[in-house]
Amino acid sequence: MNTTPLFTVRRADWQRDGVSLAAIRREVFVVEQHVPEAEEWDAMDAVCHHVIAQAGDGAAIGTGRLLTDGRIGRMAVLKGWRGRGVGNALLAELIAMARDDGHRESRLHAQTHALAFYRQHGYVAVGDEFIEAGIPHVEMRLRLTP
Repeated sequence: MNTTPLFTVRRADWQRDGVSLAAIRREVFVVEQHVPEAEEWDAMDAVCHHVIAQAGDGAAIGTGRLLTDGRIGRMAVLKGWRGRGVGNALLAELIAMARDDGHRESRLHAQTHALAFYRQHGYVAVGDEFIEAGIPHVEMRLRLTP
């Protein structure tokens, strides 16, 4: 019987894992969603907390980041891995990191097609729809309990 997990999620470091994290984001945001390259990259990556999902063979399949103010962003899962729990696991780890850092609230800008996904995790939409990187988004918030 094969007991190798389909994927694992771990806390990542931009210095150590940045090439893999960037490759996922480039594939999902720049190639698939046509986000301009200049809008995808910022100086925040060096100071954010990151998570990475890896397939059983070690290949990087998903990522996300937690900014110093508690905002979650840049969540991306490679197309072939969507619908298999990778996003759920990434988000759960990012929320845990926000709690560990003492944040009382988690915020994010959700692409409108992903609103139901974030609602399943307790996030509530606040404010009106807006365009970010050419894609409709809504701000969402989650109250964190210790």
